[in-house]
Amino acid sequence: MAKLERVGIVFAGGPAPAANAVIAVAASSFRRRGVDVVGILHGYGALERDRPAELRAGEHYRVIEDRDLWGLRNARGILIGTGRSNPGRGIRTVADLDDPERARPLSNVYDALVELGLDALVSIGGDGTLKTANFLYELGRRRPPGKERVRVVHVPKTIDNDYRGIDFTFGFFTAVGVIAEELSNLRADALATGSYFIAETMGRSAGWIAYAAAIAGEAHMVVGVEDVDGELARTEIVRDAVTGAERAEKRLDVDALVERIVDLILTRERRSKRYGTVVLAEGLAEMLPERQLAALRDESGYVPLSRLDVAKLVASRTAERYRARTGRPKKVTGVQLGYESRSAAPHAFDVILGSQLGLGAYRALAEEDLDGHMVSVTGQLELRYVPFADLVDANTLITHVRYVDPKSDFHRLAEELGTRIVRE
Repeated sequence: MAKLERVGIVFAGGPAPAANAVIAVAASSFRRRGVDVVGILHGYGALERDRPAELRAGEHYRVIEDRDLWGLRNARGILIGTGRSNPGRGIRTVADLDDPERARPLSNVYDALVELGLDALVSIGGDGTLKTANFLYELGRRRPPGKERVRVVHVPKTIDNDYRGIDFTFGFFTAVGVIAEELSNLRADALATGSYFIAETMGRSAGWIAYAAAIAGEAHMVVGVEDVDGELARTEIVRDAVTGAERAEKRLDVDALVERIVDLILTRERRSKRYGTVVLAEGLAEMLPERQLAALRDESGYVPLSRLDVAKLVASRTAERYRARTGRPKKVTGVQLGYESRSAAPHAFDVILGSQLGLGAYRALAEEDLDGHMVSVTGQLELRYVPFADLVDANTLITHVRYVDPKSDFHRLAEELGTRIVRE
């Protein structure tokens, strides 16, 4: 076993079901071998600050004991909490890692990890947390000989399932189950009231949750970013706010989407079906016309998708267009689904997957002596370890989203199970 006396665990980003399974199995695996485990509380927030005083137990971190792990694998929430602090926000290029001012929050984090006496860190989080883990790994490589180093391994976390390097992320199936149940409830409501629901599901840019929930929840149509092509797409010239350079971007033609939904309603009416549910992936909001997005962008260009509420926008315009085409009213309601799934009781598969990833974090450090790797599984949960270099662009330091392949059998399944539109 590689030299390990004290290991830290940090969780960052949004909650995900089975988070505690990862933490519980990783911590218990280390503790069985006599390794102390320190949980960093609420992400990197406290560690990235300039600290006049030392870190305090109970406020900034907690030493995890055996009693903390009893029954933890199936527990909701996150034992050590989470946070959205981004200590690598000032890093845009590899050179920035050598800039003391830009790298200062990251350096503070690294110094805090050393101050806590950690030999290694298990990072659990999404693509932004993976970037931070890679930055810390790179800082470690730059430390002079003889200076303390902290090895870093990362466990992928997101209910969105849009991670490269792993087939399914823990929490995804729980989230899909919760949202599918809600879609089934909306379907029953729509049937009883002769109306339509347009549900926007979480998932950021990719459509994994939207397609899976639509399949399991028996929706009548699903549209994700991956479907914005042909009649649903249009090109818009966008000017970069920083450089002033112009570029062509593919955007969603909202009018074409509304027409498609009205066609769905009319097709179903001809079959004496006057109700239905439509699922939209929240990533469609990022493809709205720039004039709708510009006012919401922050200094880094990030758009909080939940504030756009694309479901209500499309629902309102669908009702208007239906009346214009038929002369009749139609109740169409837009709802957002997803936040309620992030801390739901985890599905058994997510507990199993999270447990294997937690054990993988232990094995990566203690048995494989790894640094700068992400823990992954393949096939029947066989562990594998992916170098950060395979996941993060060496020049831009950006991680890439894994979209649903429109040519895949999974996408075809979602498409085939929807109502086939007949236009007249």
